Amino acid sequence: MRAVSAPVIDRAVRAREAVAREAWAEAYELLHACDRHPAQALTAEDLSALSDAAWWSGHLDESVAARLRAHAAHVAAGDHRGAGLAAWWLHYEYAGLGRPAVAAGWLHRARHHLDGLPPCPEQSFLAWTDAEEATARGDGPAALAATARMTGLAERSGSPDLLALSRQAASAALLAQGRRAEGLALLDEAMCAAEAGELSGVFTGWLYCLALTQCMEAADFGRAVEWTRTAMEWCAASDTGENPFRGVCRAHRVEVLDLLGEWTAAEEEARRACREVPLDCLEAAAAAYCAAGDVQRRQGRLDEAARSYAHAHELGRLPQPGLALLRLAQGRAAAAATGLRLALACQDARHGPLSRARLLAASAEVSLAAGAVRDAADAAAELDALAGDVPLLRALADTTAGAVALAGDPGEALPPLRRALDLWLRLRVPYEAAQARMLVAAAARAAGDEEAARLELAFAREGFERLGAGPDARRAAALLSAAARRRLPGGLTAREAEVLRLVAGGATNKGVAGVLVISEHTVARHLNNIFAKLGVSTRSAATAYAYAHGLV
Repeated sequence: MRAVSAPVIDRAVRAREAVAREAWAEAYELLHACDRHPAQALTAEDLSALSDAAWWSGHLDESVAARLRAHAAHVAAGDHRGAGLAAWWLHYEYAGLGRPAVAAGWLHRARHHLDGLPPCPEQSFLAWTDAEEATARGDGPAALAATARMTGLAERSGSPDLLALSRQAASAALLAQGRRAEGLALLDEAMCAAEAGELSGVFTGWLYCLALTQCMEAADFGRAVEWTRTAMEWCAASDTGENPFRGVCRAHRVEVLDLLGEWTAAEEEARRACREVPLDCLEAAAAAYCAAGDVQRRQGRLDEAARSYAHAHELGRLPQPGLALLRLAQGRAAAAATGLRLALACQDARHGPLSRARLLAASAEVSLAAGAVRDAADAAAELDALAGDVPLLRALADTTAGAVALAGDPGEALPPLRRALDLWLRLRVPYEAAQARMLVAAAARAAGDEEAARLELAFAREGFERLGAGPDARRAAALLSAAARRRLPGGLTAREAEVLRLVAGGATNKGVAGVLVISEHTVARHLNNIFAKLGVSTRSAATAYAYAHGLV
């Protein structure tokens, strides 16, 4: 047997030290050099480390190839635990590469290796997979049972990595069952371990990516903002070479920046995310394209938005409701309604409440544009039931309820719209706040309060202009101009002008009450206000004023 030279042994030692430090670029080069040496045979553990280093360095095919060799080495040594873990990792990597049949085969092999063994840490990964599969099919009890097994195995192992991941998995199962407070408390506990630097790189990255997804799906905007900032700080500071988690975390940041109204930054971050996202996380790139499309659509850049939505669709994501709202902006309401109907029908247990809430809000908007008020009311009712007391969802639900009321009973619109505007302002979500102001203005005008309507329109226009939402800013400006042309003399409200017109036409208080469907007492109160504003004391003088100022 050929002797292994000292430099080769030294290189292997340095490679293992680099792996321990998670200096993945260095480890990748050293392990590759060892692997190329004719007298140096990498151990199963070395091959697993080479696979990890290749994955961190962005060489996914090499990662899979090294993992296959590691699995074979563990099998040859009769090490079922090592072989089971390698098989699970192959399942995970093949699933990310879009090869579900191969991934399923390796998951079955992992179970073959690990089932029947005494409790061991490697079985935690199988329990995690069981929990995710149960959640996806809507089987809450099975998901919680799997996370309980995972937690027990993690506690037995004493691994901070597995314990934090088990808490995240339990959090996901609880949130899927609507147990929001319990789920978010567990998520916070898991994330503290990540933020404190207690976990290895891959588990830290997993937790950040999973937590950001959970926060947005659960419509917890405050947590999404906080954890996104922390995740990006970790990506910037971690000594992990390319860091394949950076693009995924950045894609989540795009969604947060979009809601915060930082649209220029959001679009730039979307472009960077699409360049950085690894091949096994293309759904993150699709989400970034969707967010960029939303920015472009609201700024009136419809052709660019169409291209962004097409890229998202190409990567496997249904770009709704953005695509439907683009079709509505293009005057294609029927296509918009069809797209939303199919998107709502395709949703399953994997999608969180925010995703469905956005689809329902858009469905109501499209239905109202098409004059289908009953369909809009149905969507608003489902959205109201879904929202509960979650601020972001409640703001969406109240905005939608107010818009539907405007189309049917404007008198009922102001309360939910005022609540929605207050929530959007507290959440610091400027575009939706400006949209709510437009609706409040319409409701205020319907109630006869022209001054409030003009104020809301002015604030809405300023908000849209700051964001660069050109079409909305022009619409608000046009309504402001129309309001200025409609301004009534003498400070009269729209309802007071209606009363004065009828009185000038010879109607008695009873006649005015009958036409306007109000009480005679209310008519008398309006007349007292009219006399005071115009500085007159008789009906004949008020009639003369009405004729003189073109109100009749």
